[in-house]
Amino acid sequence: MNIGWRDAARHYLQVIAFCCVVAVLTTLIWPSKGYGLQVGYSLTVGTITWSVIEFGRYFFDARHCHPALGGGHGWPKGWRGLLLTAVGIGCGFMLGDPLADRLLGHTSSVNARDTRISLVITVAAGAVASFYFHAKGKASALAAKIIAAERDASEARLKLLETQLEPHMLFNTLANLRALIQVDPPRAIAMLDHLNNYLRVTLAGSRALAHPLSAEFARLGDFLELMAIRMGPRLAYTLELPDDLRDVPVPPLLLQPLVENAIRHGLEPKVDGGEITVRARRQTGADGQPQIAIEVNDTGVGLGAAPASDGSGFGLSQVRERLAATWGDRSALVLAVSPAGGTCAKVTLPSAPAPSLRTP
Repeated sequence: MNIGWRDAARHYLQVIAFCCVVAVLTTLIWPSKGYGLQVGYSLTVGTITWSVIEFGRYFFDARHCHPALGGGHGWPKGWRGLLLTAVGIGCGFMLGDPLADRLLGHTSSVNARDTRISLVITVAAGAVASFYFHAKGKASALAAKIIAAERDASEARLKLLETQLEPHMLFNTLANLRALIQVDPPRAIAMLDHLNNYLRVTLAGSRALAHPLSAEFARLGDFLELMAIRMGPRLAYTLELPDDLRDVPVPPLLLQPLVENAIRHGLEPKVDGGEITVRARRQTGADGQPQIAIEVNDTGVGLGAAPASDGSGFGLSQVRERLAATWGDRSALVLAVSPAGGTCAKVTLPSAPAPSLRTP
């Protein structure tokens, strides 16, 4: 039985406040007892009623209860909730006053009229309080369903974006491989080996919404090797990943569009090619919060020197969508002039992983 003690304590504080209000009514009916004594009786009855209902719900199977916002047992559904309420109110009425007499050292005068009034007040107060907690339970269950639906939609969106990017790279590589088989079989074999490694990592990453940054860099390494075989000495690259960032979870295929963009719009239009450097580091954001920055620098022709190099291309828009779907406005992609004379694509994201990210 996994009891949510924090929720129980919060509920009991609300019950105490409600009992203090009920004591005002009973003081008006029986002024001779005084408000302090009425609070004592009200708290005793309310505590018993609350205890039976609060902890009695855990005896019902979770399948027959509304899900709580934080998971676990919520309010029992249907007749189970009505039965639990009736039992709780009955226990409060039968046991509350005798227990209060013992605890407070006071003997209540018992007559039929007072008993009927006390019963009505107990039933009414118990019903109102139970309806309040029942309504809150249903609201929490609805909120839990909304959160789960939003998470599922975000996961589906990330997977859709990834599948849109994969075929683009694969078809280009297969076309290059077909050409190399005829003119340079050894390079074709090397390209096939790197493609095999790349697809192995891709398939492993497809089973989850996130993988370690080290796997993303390994994936980039195989991809850049494929491009290096195609471009020859016109492409050089460097990958820099600090050890303390190797296990940071990121969505698969997050960085490859940036590298593809650097090659297509930066290095390929340049006669002698150039170099790509991908590095990750920690930094402090403008709001003072720790961030992770990942930069893709190239020594290509630079911003504006090639078509679709203004940051509005398909690959860059997909990266922005994936960042927004995972971290919202806590992440960003910015294009700027690289110190080396080409272009720098910089991704910033929070140090703490997003709730929607799950590592394999």
